[in-house]
Amino acid sequence: MSLTVGNRNDVTELLPLIEKIPPVRGRRGRPRQRPDELFADRAYDHDKYRKAVRGKGIRPRIARRGQPHGSGLGIYRWVIERTIAWYHGMKRLRIRWERRDDMHEAFLSLATCIITYRHVVRLC
Repeated sequence: MSLTVGNRNDVTELLPLIEKIPPVRGRRGRPRQRPDELFADRAYDHDKYRKAVRGKGIRPRIARRGQPHGSGLGIYRWVIERTIAWYHGMKRLRIRWERRDDMHEAFLSLATCIITYRHVVRLC
């Protein structure tokens, strides 16, 4: 997770966010350091970012501008949008009132714990 100011473009955090990805667990042996694919919406549609992501050994699945939907990104994206809606269900996180970053991240972590708890209770 990366916390930035509200009026900053998301694309500026793409490569630092990829660098923060922990090793991917899987089969025995040396763990993979990167995921196989990166799904992104049209905001990241630029050859510069595609080349940078490929340079990291990740296959970019970035939607193209001006093309109709159908790339399959909606299948994965609704999970993210739903989770963001759950965060907005916590009144304190709808609008950021805290001036300190660590306090806001603490409330995000607490909300994540609450959301996970509710999900586990519903499944069990």
